[in-house]
Amino acid sequence: MTRVLVSIGAALCLFHGGLAGAQESPKPAAGAPRALTLEDDDAIKSPGSLALSPDGRLIAYVLDDQIYVVPMAGGELRAVTAAGSSAWDPYWSKDGSALYFLSDRSDGNQLWKLALGSFGEATQVTKLEQGIDSLDLSPDESRLLMQFTASDLVEAADEEEKKPFVITRLEFKEDAGDGYLTGDLAEHLHVLHVATGKLTQLTFGEYTELEADWSPDGRQIVFVSNREQEPDASYKTDLWLVAADNADQGKSLVRLTNDERVKSDPSWSPDGRSIAFLTAEDGVYGIPHLAVMSSSGGEPRILTTALDRWVNEFRYSPDGQWIYFLYEHEGGTRLARVRPKDGKLEPVESGDQLMGEFDVAKNGAIAARIKAGNRGPEIFSVSTGRLDRLTKINDEFLGSIVLGEKESVSFKSADGTVVQAFVTKPPGFVTGRKYPTILHIHGGPVGQFGWGLDFYSQYLAANGYVVIEPNPRGSTGRGQDFVRAIYQTWGITDYDDIIAAVDYAIAAGYADPDRLAVTGYSYGGYMTNVVITRTGRFKAAASGAGHSYIVANYGHDIYQKWYNWELGVPWENREKYDRLSPLLQAGQVTTPTIFLGGRDDWNVPVLNAELFYQSLRKRGIDTQLVVYPGMHHGGWTSEFSRDYLHRVREWFDKYLK
Repeated sequence: MTRVLVSIGAALCLFHGGLAGAQESPKPAAGAPRALTLEDDDAIKSPGSLALSPDGRLIAYVLDDQIYVVPMAGGELRAVTAAGSSAWDPYWSKDGSALYFLSDRSDGNQLWKLALGSFGEATQVTKLEQGIDSLDLSPDESRLLMQFTASDLVEAADEEEKKPFVITRLEFKEDAGDGYLTGDLAEHLHVLHVATGKLTQLTFGEYTELEADWSPDGRQIVFVSNREQEPDASYKTDLWLVAADNADQGKSLVRLTNDERVKSDPSWSPDGRSIAFLTAEDGVYGIPHLAVMSSSGGEPRILTTALDRWVNEFRYSPDGQWIYFLYEHEGGTRLARVRPKDGKLEPVESGDQLMGEFDVAKNGAIAARIKAGNRGPEIFSVSTGRLDRLTKINDEFLGSIVLGEKESVSFKSADGTVVQAFVTKPPGFVTGRKYPTILHIHGGPVGQFGWGLDFYSQYLAANGYVVIEPNPRGSTGRGQDFVRAIYQTWGITDYDDIIAAVDYAIAAGYADPDRLAVTGYSYGGYMTNVVITRTGRFKAAASGAGHSYIVANYGHDIYQKWYNWELGVPWENREKYDRLSPLLQAGQVTTPTIFLGGRDDWNVPVLNAELFYQSLRKRGIDTQLVVYPGMHHGGWTSEFSRDYLHRVREWFDKYLK
């Protein structure tokens, strides 16, 4: 759940992206192009951490643990850090003469600085014992803003001196490490004085401070915190201010907001008079909108309500007159801008594509990572109605293979609701032929399938399958009502939408109704469990890390806050939990099903797969349980990721071919 069953990431479903402006597959290189294979899972490269120089002439980015720069006017890219060590988080100096970055090349993760003119040897700036995880320099570059827990500041206990876990918190698990949350885990703000190496703590107490941002004059810091009496029971977060000089050891915090909404990602306007942030009605289905308020306090104004779309990251224009932002729309992510003074909205780039992270320079230049069609992600310069590609990172590989056609389709669900989906067809697709077809359900449920080359669907298509990937109710590419439509109806409202996607493909003539399979990971795994209990039309199923018996997860997984918020406590609302638990309908299943999951997954514990596997095994339904040692919900090893996809494909081959 993305918030509940998070969608499978690149390490599991091996999702990769595409390129704007190209809906067709690239032409293959000279010679015989080949089909996609399992060994190509990491061939598509994705640039990240985009940072525009202040004059807008260069864009720095990270690729394969190195930092590159490419001119915004076009030209050759070049690596500015060496291979052999990792470098990330490029950050331009205020005057554009140097590039800061983090690297593990010496003394752990430290801050380094590279003079722009030479692009020669970088110099190490910090030698902090705890290391540095992210780069957030003050405007004058003299201080570094950091977050630590108390345990981060002391040496880790020796492995031989481990103690029992003593639990006192309401929210006591996370999907990492041993899973249990014990001790003082509140994250507090600290400032590292770069010249002296002195580390000063700014905030204290039992609460955590997150997503901090420097004021333009470097005197204040805005941050997000849940400071309710029981933070583990509430999604509510608010904006707070703290003085950056630590004059009173963080005692005089200024509270900027105090309402039931969820806030995130605060950012100061260039003149320091305003703070923009994202805000949502709740922490589950509430779609984030862009809001702005005075930095001295007052009532926030929500700027994007009329758009009724899920807003992602945003950036102020250099003069502060506009705020540029990304929003999700029917499998795509678009760039728009809004004027804070009057709420005027304007589109900037609205093609059928996924625009990822972007940056805006002081001269107004915009650079973004974009993927669309069937191409790999690349960096573009962006202006209204125009995209200019700056990189060709994936061209060579994409020119050597043949991909299946990918298209967006729309259809009506049982109640008349219009639903969008992506269909990927096998290479060499022949009109009029019926193909074995796989219904692939996304995780989340608050998420969406999008434009761009997707390895998971392309690999299955390369093996002769049509792959249908719907964005049913609960998905983020539509408005608030569409997202919230699955409130207390998981697997009920959205079930009709995903079945309608299959019926559409059958009516279109290319999906063979006698050779259907269903799969998904996380919430997609949960929906797979739902599907096999409600229909026998699918000849095979592969359920990845999907919930099956909701009440058994109360206190066992990481979602107690969500369960209490949406379903109530199980001893008073057992019927709600049971209604949403496909395991209780295992007696209806006739579909051969393979269940897969990580042994150390605390997001969707493997208990869910074990329960369903045991039930089908007892009933004599062909089934398998595959448990991957040491794996959490995401971040799987390449070896296990490939094994997962290989087993899913073999299972489908067995029953559909």
